[in-house]
Amino acid sequence: MQFSPASGDFTFVSTTDAEELSGTIDAPDIKLNMGGEHSRDAYAATFLRQRGYGWLLEVEEDETEEAKPLLEELDIDLKDIYYKVRCVLMPMPYLGFNRQVVRDNPDFWGPLAVVLLFSMISIYGQFRVVSWIITIWIFGALTIFLLARVLGGEVSYGQVLGVIGYSLIPLIVIAPVLLITGSFDVVSTLIKLFGVFWAAYSAASLLVGDEFKTKKPLLIYPIFLLYIYFLSLYTGV
Repeated sequence: MQFSPASGDFTFVSTTDAEELSGTIDAPDIKLNMGGEHSRDAYAATFLRQRGYGWLLEVEEDETEEAKPLLEELDIDLKDIYYKVRCVLMPMPYLGFNRQVVRDNPDFWGPLAVVLLFSMISIYGQFRVVSWIITIWIFGALTIFLLARVLGGEVSYGQVLGVIGYSLIPLIVIAPVLLITGSFDVVSTLIKLFGVFWAAYSAASLLVGDEFKTKKPLLIYPIFLLYIYFLSLYTGV
């Protein structure tokens, strides 16, 4: 059955076996579809844009960042740390290492690992020494830094902290030797002096530059005393 109004604007169709009733309304300026939610959402979006509120519909797309390795996230460069360790262990200029990288490119994790390793080998029989070694490293480096700046040196605290920390490696190297030669007082004393001179030379050759001129001994001496104190924390003497 079909009904056709005289105006021609409405059209209804009805059948005996129809299961649904649908209809449309046509007008010159309005087209309304009595459909689902998608059409209503589109109409609402058009309404907001026409009123100047289209910015409410904008969705910021999150920039997808690639998952970085943990070492890169923590800014840990193992190759750089390994190279700096070699520079400290072999401080002689004729070996060809660019030793200034230890000072000019300071890092935190390498020196911290060295200080913790030295603390671990010093922990035997004296558990409180670990925190004390870390304290001496931080404040000892601060003392050397302040003294260097007073004497006219152009160094930062981070550079001093890194150099002092890395230069503990010679004391770590001589530690197992001292366990073997502990019963020989003369040999043990010579090894201790060698280790302290080795560590102090590695640190002083990086921190004491030409800008100090005649003031170099004023900075080398406290560095030497600092490593003597580090060694005393290990030996307990």
